[in-house]
Amino acid sequence: MTTESRVLRRDEWDTWYSTLELAFGGVAEPAEERELWQELTEVERSIGVWDGGSCVGTAGAFSFRMCVPGGRIVPAAGVTMVGVTPTHRRQGVLRSMMRRQLDDVRARGESLAVLTASDPAVYGRFGYGTASERMSVEVDTERVRLTVPPGTDDVRLRLVPPREAQEVCEALYAERVTTRPGMLARLPGWERLPLLDAAASRAGASPLQCVLAERDGAVTGYARYAVRPDWEAAGPTGTVVLRDVEARDPASYAALWRFLCDMELTVRITHTNRPVDDPLLQLVSDVRRCNIRIRDQLHVRLVEVGAALAARTYAAPVDVVFEVADAFCPWNGGRWRLTGDARGASCEPTGDEPDLRLSVRELGAAYLGGCTLTALADAGRVQELRPDALAEASAAFRSDRAPWLPHGF
Repeated sequence: MTTESRVLRRDEWDTWYSTLELAFGGVAEPAEERELWQELTEVERSIGVWDGGSCVGTAGAFSFRMCVPGGRIVPAAGVTMVGVTPTHRRQGVLRSMMRRQLDDVRARGESLAVLTASDPAVYGRFGYGTASERMSVEVDTERVRLTVPPGTDDVRLRLVPPREAQEVCEALYAERVTTRPGMLARLPGWERLPLLDAAASRAGASPLQCVLAERDGAVTGYARYAVRPDWEAAGPTGTVVLRDVEARDPASYAALWRFLCDMELTVRITHTNRPVDDPLLQLVSDVRRCNIRIRDQLHVRLVEVGAALAARTYAAPVDVVFEVADAFCPWNGGRWRLTGDARGASCEPTGDEPDLRLSVRELGAAYLGGCTLTALADAGRVQELRPDALAEASAAFRSDRAPWLPHGF
């Protein structure tokens, strides 16, 4: 097979994106969604693999800024739009794109690459570890009751067209970014993503709606949702399809959920992406009636081990030497001494004896503080070489809040 891999030209985008759609089954996206992704695509970070005049492989990256434990916002390459046509799979096309992409990420000085995986089994071999999870819920609002905190009744709720509320919602979202690892600081243009509302994608639901929570004249929270009406012989069985919800304080968050639970003509609320430690779990009377499901979400790859580990802080003092294996990015291989605490950290190459042995994939999984090094060791993926080193490092890597990615890319 003779193929050419090169940076995408702007006038090739339609062909390139159609190849991606073909790789994912051939169903074309609604025009509104396709238009937004075209505007957001960074063509200089997008790769096309061509066989003659045909595009057979696609891969891109977004120049993200992501919160890491400690609240710092750091550059991260958001790997995206990765696809290979059925005729060219298992022929090295994906591997060649991953090689070129990670080399480019390193050249740009980004120490982290992140992605959401359509097939999680694919990316482990390139050094990505599962670093966060997402929770889906289906709340039975006929049986579940909420216990709300003091001050909930003081919150005023107001319906506002989503586009009119866009600016205040984005300002509140920006405040929330530093409170949870894995959240992305949205760059210009990305504020349009939560408002995508193509009629073809509604599956019988209403147009997008928005409710604002307010106190003393200030917006303290918002929820964006749609309603899918339905009826049975016994009465209405509609669904509130919740898209996103954020709040500045517990009372505002509870007020928004109470509003959604009390929606007339509905019997359930569905949401496909909440943190696994979402406060909702502490508000509901019966968590079993919330039909909770957990799945993998953000996959993290340390492109530069030293810089990435030094970019975050640590929940407890740590001084540990990692022996890291990284066959795909061999510059990461070897021994690294990590020293740090809640104020900062450093991570440098060392010749000292190692305390823990692991691959870069395990460091990626533990990086945001959701997956513990102890859990990875229990699965045989981390080896302790010095007594107590595992407990020390695992405690230090923890995050007080579970990492979470608020939207896909």
